Amino acid sequence: SYCRDQPMLTHSASYCVPDLGAGAPPDRNWKGIAIALLVILGVCSLITMSVILLTPGTSTNTGSDTKLTVEDLFKPEFVAHDPEAKWINDSEVIYRNRDGHVIKFNILTNETEIVLTNTTFVSENPLPSEHACTQTYTNIYPYSVSPDLKYVLFAYDVKQVFRHSYMASYSIYNVHTREVWELDPPEVLNSILQYAAWGVQGQQLIYIFENNIYYQSDVKSNSLRLTSSGKEGVIFNGIADWLYEEEILQSHIAHWWSPDGERLAFLVLNDTLVPNMALPRFTGASYPKGKQYPYPKAGQPNPTVKLYVVNLYGPTHTQELTPPDSLKLREHYVAMVSWISKTKTTVRWMNRAQNVSILTVCETTTGACVKVRAMLGRGWGNQEPVFSRDGSIFFLTVPVKQGGRGEFHHIAMFTTQVLGSHQNEVRHLTSGNWEVTKILAYDESNDNIYFLSTEGSPRRRQLFSVKTVGLFPRHCLTCELNKAHCLFFNAEISPNDKHIILHCKGKLAELNDELVVANGYFLCSDLPLKISYPPDFSESRHYGLLLIVDGSPGGQAVSDRFVLDWDSVLVSSDNVIVARLDGRGSGFLGQRVLHEVHRRLGTVEVQDQITAVEYMLTFPYIDRTRIGVFGRGYGAYITLMMLKSTDSLFKCSVAMSPVTDWKLYASAFSERYLGMPLRDDSRYQVPNVHFQHTAELIRNLVKVGANYSMQLYPDEGHFLSQRSRQHLFASLTNFYRECLREEILPLPDDDEEEEEE
Repeated sequence: SYCRDQPMLTHSASYCVPDLGAGAPPDRNWKGIAIALLVILGVCSLITMSVILLTPGTSTNTGSDTKLTVEDLFKPEFVAHDPEAKWINDSEVIYRNRDGHVIKFNILTNETEIVLTNTTFVSENPLPSEHACTQTYTNIYPYSVSPDLKYVLFAYDVKQVFRHSYMASYSIYNVHTREVWELDPPEVLNSILQYAAWGVQGQQLIYIFENNIYYQSDVKSNSLRLTSSGKEGVIFNGIADWLYEEEILQSHIAHWWSPDGERLAFLVLNDTLVPNMALPRFTGASYPKGKQYPYPKAGQPNPTVKLYVVNLYGPTHTQELTPPDSLKLREHYVAMVSWISKTKTTVRWMNRAQNVSILTVCETTTGACVKVRAMLGRGWGNQEPVFSRDGSIFFLTVPVKQGGRGEFHHIAMFTTQVLGSHQNEVRHLTSGNWEVTKILAYDESNDNIYFLSTEGSPRRRQLFSVKTVGLFPRHCLTCELNKAHCLFFNAEISPNDKHIILHCKGKLAELNDELVVANGYFLCSDLPLKISYPPDFSESRHYGLLLIVDGSPGGQAVSDRFVLDWDSVLVSSDNVIVARLDGRGSGFLGQRVLHEVHRRLGTVEVQDQITAVEYMLTFPYIDRTRIGVFGRGYGAYITLMMLKSTDSLFKCSVAMSPVTDWKLYASAFSERYLGMPLRDDSRYQVPNVHFQHTAELIRNLVKVGANYSMQLYPDEGHFLSQRSRQHLFASLTNFYRECLREEILPLPDDDEEEEEE
């Protein structure tokens, strides 16, 4: 039997439940499902942090030293530990504990085994000494364990390229013999690879060098080059260019393994006609250097894309998968690829305007793709459909009208009949004024769909199940886990759909210590507003207010997801109230709210943010002379539009990496939000914005004689290094501390009072 707080999972809070359906009515047939709640991942880190923040007397300092500081944000104990747990089979999980050991846990026997000790990463990992882990083993470069658990692939000398991509050298480590050797293409020593990873079976390896794909059937076999057309900055095989990495796939990986490891689907992206963007590098040399990379702006040519599948067993054979006839001769995207069997894939194709989305099922042995679902207008985004084992039905979230509140994403069940057939049936499985955010799996043996949703509150994510037949109501599997106090979950289901790893992303903490920020939630014009109050808040005082405007359309600023950022320092240490609003254009509030910004970016969102500030000015404890605003990326664009729309509402503002002209931004983003439907997903996206936008802004500020100051981080990427981030956080807190500080009038001198008497 399972028990609470299993001791074998070191430094984690776990709740093991034998049958989450035991309390359900008998006709639901929950018996035998046995979804064991293995690990509430992330709670361990939040609990550790809560102990630090919530326990009085944990600090040896007194007074102001117990307040949160910028330096605290960069200490290991203030960083949530991510175990990176994943299923390796139906009953075993591999994860990394906070001590740095890589652990294999068997959920059926409750046994654990150390696959790699933390010393491996320090003494035996062939990383340069400066890359050695800290004592808590939280600073480590990418690694992965082979499916047979016999080898480890280590990356070192890692150099970030874009948001997800990086260049690195790789070595292979034998767990049993401790032998180490480099992973290199044939006849190329000490190579720097664009990507390397294990396959899905045994010791399969794939890596990408000079934009070509290489394959090894095992660690000792010779490498087989699967493509030869790769060309730096022009032809990309199996790896994304900038546009696909940032705007389409949200990943640099542009290849997908079949379940049995016998086939590999991959994209070939041709950027020959795409104009290049120059990234200058000013430091470290007598003359500035520059790097060119393809960057299509609105109206400019996009990369062409082709989708192939290569057979890895037997004679190598590569087959192209054909796009729908309506898109063959037009610019289009491959937005999603997913295997549904050993030989079949499902592919989503979208036109450039992204107002036509076509879902196909492709037979990879012939290359033929059959259209099973098409949608015009406001598309689906990049979500993957979930298929039955025989591929006859699939499940997808689609917008469904819910009365006066408009459309919300809910689960629909489709057949895979050829589109246009009268037998193509659709059945809606969920409904309500809330969103299904992710379909996890379909357990056919028990006829259950598992999914995450915002039911109960758009701020939260809980795990639910619903049956595909009958009138059985949906069942929340995490809502009653009160002892966990977790309000925001992500989840990963086991291959046999019987067990789920729950990742706790937001823990409910008691507010009983001066370091803790008290969060209040309000409704401003039917839109959620989150206000963070200082620990010594009193309605008899007056406080400065900072409005944070961060995120792009479809994002969410007001949620129960745990965040500790630079503005938390202002709340804790400087008695500043911080507010966030999910205005029109935000995600998870229904399609009507989401699509309010369609074809009118920078209008209704600006109105909503200003309305929220005006609403908060009615609070007696807000000082209307001390109001600040901060925005980053798209949020900086909204910030600038707010300043343009108001006279003297804001005392100070910061626009970090602002968008100033949509003609200068990437085509996929501009065309999606200015002229076409929004992408509905749960990822928090901040667009990469070039300095060209800021240069245009500065030119206009000078033209009108505006008072401004600017801070630059030369040769830094979109994501700053830790040292630069710490400098930025200190600069931001100092700027707003000075702007929003309470001016205390001097008390009259006692001697002067006596003379007046």
